[in-house]
Amino acid sequence: MQRRAGAASASRSPNDAPCVPGADAVSVGLAAEEWQAVRLSLEVASRSVLVSLLPAIAIAWVLARRRFPGRMLLDALVHLPLVVPPVVVGWALLMLFGVQGPIGAPLHAWFGVRLVFTTEGAALATAVMSFPLIVRAVRLGIEHVDPGLEAAARTLGAGPIDRFLTVTLPLMSPGILAGAVTAFAAGLGEFGAVITFASNIPGETQTLPLAIYSATQTPGGEAMAARLALISLVLAMAGLLLAEVIARRMHLLLGRGA
Repeated sequence: MQRRAGAASASRSPNDAPCVPGADAVSVGLAAEEWQAVRLSLEVASRSVLVSLLPAIAIAWVLARRRFPGRMLLDALVHLPLVVPPVVVGWALLMLFGVQGPIGAPLHAWFGVRLVFTTEGAALATAVMSFPLIVRAVRLGIEHVDPGLEAAARTLGAGPIDRFLTVTLPLMSPGILAGAVTAFAAGLGEFGAVITFASNIPGETQTLPLAIYSATQTPGGEAMAARLALISLVLAMAGLLLAEVIARRMHLLLGRGA
């Protein structure tokens, strides 16, 4: 009996390790490259909102409060990324900001800045694609500001800057916050413009959509694609719900009702 037990023990492979409780839970967790794609997506989406927020507010203000020749053309140009294929936007950015482009060449020669195939380039492409979403939300917020309140502040001696900071900005803040959160959620899913302008470089420009695409092109990558797709859905849904909650809370705080 002892010989049989010894033979059975010797015949075991070193890889035949005993089952450890919790091992399955570890195996279904995200790998390092998957966490990297999630982190990079959050970083790129955040940067894109920071880059585009102030210009979007300025453009929204001009479109909502000013009447001038070419206003309709400006409005159309702002919303162009919503209707053209994202690959076209990425190609246009590549032509403008590439190392040989009219903007990219001086940036690279004078300041050593290269945007193409970098994380900053991915953020720029995402910012361009989500820019119209912020403009639309902020413009709606500005158009809902009661001009009578601004006129009342003017009669009380408030200057243009004071009126904007104390009356207009608080009233348009729901649109700003909703636009920023919506743009962030949309930025998490940007694919065409990013892959065209910034390529698909792991750890540098490979965001969640690009990582999902790479996983679907890899044999046996279906599980990885499913995990990343689920994370994308959760993040996008959370962003949209957050935008709605923020808008409702701001309306309540400003006394407009739900």
